[in-house]
Amino acid sequence: MADQRTVAIASTEPREITARRAVRAACFGFFVDMFDVYLPIAALAPAIVYFVPPGLSPEVESTIFFLIFAVTLIGRPVGAIIFGHFGDTIGRRRTTLISVAGFTIITLLIALLPGYATWGMGAVALLILLRFLDGLCIGGEYTAANPLAMEYSPKERRGLYGSLIHVGYPAALLAISALTALLTSIMPSGSPSSAYSVWGWRIPFFIGVILSAALFVYYLRKVPESDLWQSAPKTGAPLKELLKGSNLRRMAQLFVVMSGAWLTLNATVGALPGVGNVLEANSGAVNTGTLIAAAIAVFLYPMLGLLSQRWGRRPTITLIGVLNAFPAAILYIMLVSFGTLSNTIFVVLVAAVSLLGLLIWAVHTPYLVESFKTSVRSAGYGIAYSLATIIPGFYSFYLLGLSKLMPYAYTPIVLLVLGGLFLSVGALLGPETKDVEFSPIEGDETRSQT
Repeated sequence: MADQRTVAIASTEPREITARRAVRAACFGFFVDMFDVYLPIAALAPAIVYFVPPGLSPEVESTIFFLIFAVTLIGRPVGAIIFGHFGDTIGRRRTTLISVAGFTIITLLIALLPGYATWGMGAVALLILLRFLDGLCIGGEYTAANPLAMEYSPKERRGLYGSLIHVGYPAALLAISALTALLTSIMPSGSPSSAYSVWGWRIPFFIGVILSAALFVYYLRKVPESDLWQSAPKTGAPLKELLKGSNLRRMAQLFVVMSGAWLTLNATVGALPGVGNVLEANSGAVNTGTLIAAAIAVFLYPMLGLLSQRWGRRPTITLIGVLNAFPAAILYIMLVSFGTLSNTIFVVLVAAVSLLGLLIWAVHTPYLVESFKTSVRSAGYGIAYSLATIIPGFYSFYLLGLSKLMPYAYTPIVLLVLGGLFLSVGALLGPETKDVEFSPIEGDETRSQT
């Protein structure tokens, strides 16, 4: 019944209204995704003692905490592969609904978990398993929802709409950080029996459940299936199609670009907390600088989306790569060398470096979606976006290796420069995509090959 109702909506309302519904849903969906991704980093970190045996060394506790976060990142490319197949075979909307229902239920189960005192090591083992499954479903949501939104978007607005979707990332980072700061300020934490450790951490997870359920209902009632996908020829094996010919060459080129995107993000937002600890900076300075960068990014992303629509995806991504390889690297050196002389200077430099590391995420969704034909677009987008997370995801080990050659605080600069070069070179190796005309007929999608 719901499918029939949304089909009727799509057939009777202006396409621009349908596009706005799909973009609004994708934007909210990405906010929910990122809120869920950062739950263990922000909300669970102060309560990790609730899940682990007492008396563990800080190093072992940190390793367990890193594993809880890492399995989510590993689950995302797995989810992109699985749900990408279904996004191209059973539909973008249906796949989105399945994945959203999945991480709604999983987040609820996590919120209800007992701790070590009740289940022993089984509690943390189940937490790790659930976070992996959660990452798998998160990878499915954007793999289906973002191509659905872009397929309804007018060509001349794909840059803007794609950037609006990813405003959800800095907005979610702001929301979860602010919520956790509020909760830890009004209830004690730090011991397995403290109020925050026993039940306070559950509040952000329950909020995540409510947000996910609302997203599910919105897609069910308001967002129709992509008419472009419905009218396009279907392939029974989209993953197989991606591994041959021009699709495989495109995947390889996008792997370079997205590896650069993840390297620059990990070298900035990911590595800066550790750099702050090494430099013995004020404990809240890195968090403050990151939040300032996220707040600026909320307003800057739409401008970058418009720039990429006017100027082109290829030169915009190339410029972002240059900004990370040179100005951001210089600012990073200044941060490490002189930042601790003043807390204000340190915060400003953290904000500047973090902001430059966030820029690529305003542009990548239309660029990736425009790179694939309709029959493999969901799988192509999801895999190109997520598979590149794996190698950069082990950045902490690369930093340890580089620390044998230079002071640890300077090691992220190497990854930042490398990521910037990957962005620029990868973009130059590929075509311009902003003028691609989406078509349901295979081979009819036209591209500018500048």
